[in-house]
Amino acid sequence: MTREPLRRSGGPARLSSRLARRLPAPPRRGLPLRPAAPVDWAAQRPTWRDASPAVIAAALKRATARPSGNWYVLGPSERIRPGRAHGRTVAGTEVVAWRDAAGRLTAGPGACPHLGAPLKDSPVHCGRLVCHWHGLALDGRGGAGWEPYPAHDDGVLAWVRLDAVGGEEPLERPVVPERPARDASLCAVTEAEGVCEPEDVVANRLDPWHGAWFHPYSFTGLTVLQAPGTGPEPSDPEEDRFTVQVTFRVASRGAVPVRAVFTAPEPRTVVMRITEGEGVSSVVETHATPLGEDERGRPRTVVTEAVLATSDRPGFALARAAAPLLRPLVRRTAARLWRDDLAYAERRWQLRSTGRFPG
Repeated sequence: MTREPLRRSGGPARLSSRLARRLPAPPRRGLPLRPAAPVDWAAQRPTWRDASPAVIAAALKRATARPSGNWYVLGPSERIRPGRAHGRTVAGTEVVAWRDAAGRLTAGPGACPHLGAPLKDSPVHCGRLVCHWHGLALDGRGGAGWEPYPAHDDGVLAWVRLDAVGGEEPLERPVVPERPARDASLCAVTEAEGVCEPEDVVANRLDPWHGAWFHPYSFTGLTVLQAPGTGPEPSDPEEDRFTVQVTFRVASRGAVPVRAVFTAPEPRTVVMRITEGEGVSSVVETHATPLGEDERGRPRTVVTEAVLATSDRPGFALARAAAPLLRPLVRRTAARLWRDDLAYAERRWQLRSTGRFPG
């Protein structure tokens, strides 16, 4: 099979029309699973020539230039429960979050303004956070030297706005991508931490060519149908995309072929959306939040990955009903992928930090 090399101009790089016609469109009807043929890993078509460092670097540069409005993901919405405080350090800033008496997300500095107690360890009573050192009660409206941060709960993820950290023009709400309806999807959120910076996580996601080679247990037959060019445009993240055809391995003998697009709507987020095949409009959101430096001065980043799967099949209602049983399986699959992908991101940071990164 012949390959058309990537064009290095500002226009998109595409497979030849002859090759695109030879790739079967993912099926939408019939059984969702297809037999998974054995794959000889070493016999796969090499993708290193297509995976142009210039294309990945340009896509990353365009993504980092988009506004975030200073919003950072705190974690899954479900983790911040009524009656309990949740703490996280974001870019070296201590943040505490909890739910007020009405269930609204509240966030602010994680150190008590009195004598610096860690508020993440303090209890919540009737929607008020009560410092466990001296009893200073915070209702989220500010006072006693403590002022709240803007917070947002989109139903899947909890966000906090840190203007002093981000340094951008603030936005009223975070840049949340379009999702399938929450009540019509199966949602699962997974987190993983690594020694790297957010850009290393985003760069990993903007390299779809590594999928079948690095994750043969999950992907096979991955072909990049469209990739952006190396110019500064397009600025619209929905036009600045990678389009792939890939088969997801669901079980040892089952697989699901789909087409999907990857976009980066803001500097720390990459979204994969299924456009053809099983589960059209399902999304996988990858968010990278800087935590700060570890004891050795190395940057640490947490990856928060939200999977919102949907389907127009009548039987999908049963999958949603079985969500408590299925979510652990989805999280386990995502965690396995991110063990590998964080190794990629950590290696990239290590090479960048020592001036040895070839890209």
